[in-house]
Amino acid sequence: MDKNNNKDIILDIRDLKKYFYMPKGIVVHAVEGVNLQLKRGETLGLVGESGSGKSTIAYNVIGMYEPTSGEILFDGEALNPKIRKRTLKQKGNMQIVFQDPGSSLNPRATIGKNLAFPVKLHGGLKDKNEIHDRINELLQFVGLPEEYAEKFPLSIGGGERQLVCIARALASNPELIILDEPTSALDVSIQAKVIRRLIDLQKELNLSYLFITHDLSLMRNLATKVVILYLGRVCEIADTAEFYASPLHPYTQMLLSSIPVVTEEEEKLRPVKVESRGEIPNPADMPAGCGFHTRCSRCMEICKTEHPRMREVSPGHYVCCHAVEGRIVESEKKD
Repeated sequence: MDKNNNKDIILDIRDLKKYFYMPKGIVVHAVEGVNLQLKRGETLGLVGESGSGKSTIAYNVIGMYEPTSGEILFDGEALNPKIRKRTLKQKGNMQIVFQDPGSSLNPRATIGKNLAFPVKLHGGLKDKNEIHDRINELLQFVGLPEEYAEKFPLSIGGGERQLVCIARALASNPELIILDEPTSALDVSIQAKVIRRLIDLQKELNLSYLFITHDLSLMRNLATKVVILYLGRVCEIADTAEFYASPLHPYTQMLLSSIPVVTEEEEKLRPVKVESRGEIPNPADMPAGCGFHTRCSRCMEICKTEHPRMREVSPGHYVCCHAVEGRIVESEKKD
């Protein structure tokens, strides 16, 4: 992947590693050498099972965790791994919306007071009327009435609380918003409302999203590019249309073939059924070679001893798999 200084790249993650050191010498390899780039105004979808490293990557980017090694660039500038050493502007330009809106807001403060703090901090506003107007503007952005400023978080629904969290993230006029499974705790009908609002806001404010989810069906209509993670490593990266039309990694195919469908048209889009075998290994006891070989139906001897390299199989489509690489090499020999 291109690592040159590109003004179109808002977020550039380079060889990111994050290990957690536990008692008795146990080391959890949560993220292992991840390289990702997010362009301005686009949505990069991080997808994988629980324990794949999705949220850990996000928390390293936002500064909640300090990377074990690697580099994170925002707007071409390397971010200090310590959140307290980042500038107020850097903190304001990058915001996060968590999965559970109930634990993200102060239940003893009104919605208005929950929004007032970031408005004062990042907007530099002191006049009460200006603060009031800005809070109303933020509520309007997410489709909530002005009178919600007087309500308490526990008096409104989960979807409305998540919209308030999105409004709070917008208070600093960010360029990038990290969305950590923002709809997984909501009812399906409410999910659709939140997603529609996120799409509209992205267009209105030219926002960039790092969207974390385990729901591949959601990514089809939301993401610009999809990244599949397994055991802290990237398996496959592709533009969304290419990703769903031609998934190549066995793990990606397994995930896509397990998506529920309700129409014949959707059934035609699914890859050939790939059996889901076993469970994701313990990241504190990583298997040798390719981390997926213990569950892969296409496992070869080399997969058990040597981790595959990331290879660009077509423009913008990267895959990390010995089986795919071998097929490409044979094809090149014939040509």
